[in-house]
Amino acid sequence: MNKPSIGFIGVGLMGAGMARNIVTKGYSLVIMGHRNREPVERLKQLGATEAVTAREVAMQCDMVLLCVTGSPQVESLMHGPDGIFAARKQGLIVIDCSTSNPVSTLALAQTAGERGMHFVDAPLGRTPAEAEAGTLDTMVGADQATFDKIKPVLDCWAGNVVHLGPVGLGHKMKLINNFIAMGYAALFSEALGIARKAGLSTEQFHSVIGSSRMRNGFYDTFMKWTMEGDHNAHRFTISNAHKDMRYLSSLANEIGALHPIQSMVKNSFAGMEAAGQAERYVPMLADFVATLNGLPPSHPA
Repeated sequence: MNKPSIGFIGVGLMGAGMARNIVTKGYSLVIMGHRNREPVERLKQLGATEAVTAREVAMQCDMVLLCVTGSPQVESLMHGPDGIFAARKQGLIVIDCSTSNPVSTLALAQTAGERGMHFVDAPLGRTPAEAEAGTLDTMVGADQATFDKIKPVLDCWAGNVVHLGPVGLGHKMKLINNFIAMGYAALFSEALGIARKAGLSTEQFHSVIGSSRMRNGFYDTFMKWTMEGDHNAHRFTISNAHKDMRYLSSLANEIGALHPIQSMVKNSFAGMEAAGQAERYVPMLADFVATLNGLPPSHPA
């Protein structure tokens, strides 16, 4: 059986590793040009071809993966004269790996269905390091028949593929997943600030929390910045964290869910973004909170 041809739009921090795993595992790959040419050229050397527009990608492929910032970018790629819908490709499967607003996802899925296409969500868990290794997590919203078709492609770059059910559930679960992660970030940052203000060092804090049952995988990557100054340990920007928390606030408001803690977590990232630090990474929230407490940052910006 011939393998489907795959399109990939968004070969950035996460997407470049995902796309590399697809092309090196025997799939024909078409990528759309990216502002950072380095991953584009690297993928072309591995056998990928490049298209100029999303419409061109769709016309050449059986499946198209999107890995962009959020719903506005996804909607822009789907609509318009150069968008994926304009390709009118019957049976095309579009897989949105972005962290998107579920309301937008469901609307796009409906439009896709009306045009003979399939739009499903498969957002990501973990970091660019796992994208390169092919061991990401993904949580999928798709009907069973479509899921069965896309799973071999997902397996190229994911070590843990969870099919949650219909379209939209993947993005809903991803926002909840990120709320827990960003909640850890806000909690650790505030706890570090209180500890330092109380006369405890970061080393003393880490010697207790880092050896207790409160330690987890997120703690390990988060603390690499504070303890080691590792800039690349957790490459997820403040602007993306704030965006995801806004999406979850919108979802919670729509369904009438109580979310007081989530609102406070969101505001931690809103404050740092408003202070002009949108492109710093999430572990650096600890330094932002430290400065609000009148303390020096662990590592200068």
